[in-house]
Amino acid sequence: MPTDLCTQRPLFGGAVSSTFPLRFQDVSNMRQVPDHQEGFVDPSRDESLIFELLDLKTDVADHGSATWFLQDLANEQDAEGATVLEQSCVFEADALRFRDSPAVITTAVGQMAISKGRQGRDAQNLVKVYLANLRLKDVGTDVLITAYEPVMINPLSESAATVGAGLAVPAAQSRCMPMEEVFRGAISSFKVNDWSLFGAVA
Repeated sequence: MPTDLCTQRPLFGGAVSSTFPLRFQDVSNMRQVPDHQEGFVDPSRDESLIFELLDLKTDVADHGSATWFLQDLANEQDAEGATVLEQSCVFEADALRFRDSPAVITTAVGQMAISKGRQGRDAQNLVKVYLANLRLKDVGTDVLITAYEPVMINPLSESAATVGAGLAVPAAQSRCMPMEEVFRGAISSFKVNDWSLFGAVA
C-alpha cells in the first residue's frame, strides 16, 4: 500500500492550488525556473511535477491539444524517440469555471529520451511523460500540468548517482503513489482561488 501523504499546495502565490504528495519538494526558488512555472521534485525517485501558465494557443484545436504540447515539449528538450502512448478526448471541467465558461481539458501520455540540464544525448534517460492541458479560454490561458516518471536511468546521467542506473524501481516497491495517480490527482484537485492571476476581473 502507498504511504504517500497528500496535501493541498499553494501555487503562484496561492492564486491557484493543487493536491499531491508531500514527498514532492518545491524547487521553484532553488533553480532558474521561469515566473510562469512552478516545479516540484522527488529527488529520491527522480520524479517531477511541473505547473505552467501560457498564453492561450488559439491556433491549436481543443481536440489533441495535449498531444500538440507533448510534441512541442519533446522538440524543446531535443528528445529522441518521442512517441505518444495515449490521448484523451476533450472534456469539460465544471469546477474550473470563470463566469459561465468551464475549462476544457485534454491529456496525453508519451515516452521520450531526454537529458537533464546540459548533459547531452549520451546521458539521456528514458522517461514517461504525462501532460494535461487545461484551457481557460475566457482568460486567455493554457495551463499545463506535466509529470515526469523515469523508466530507464542512463549510467552517465546525474540521476544515476541518486537513484541508481538501470530500470526505475516501481512505485509500489517504494511504497509510493504511482506517478499516474499523482498526475490525475493534481488535475482533479486543481483550483483557481484568484482569477486576477490571469488579469481577469470578477
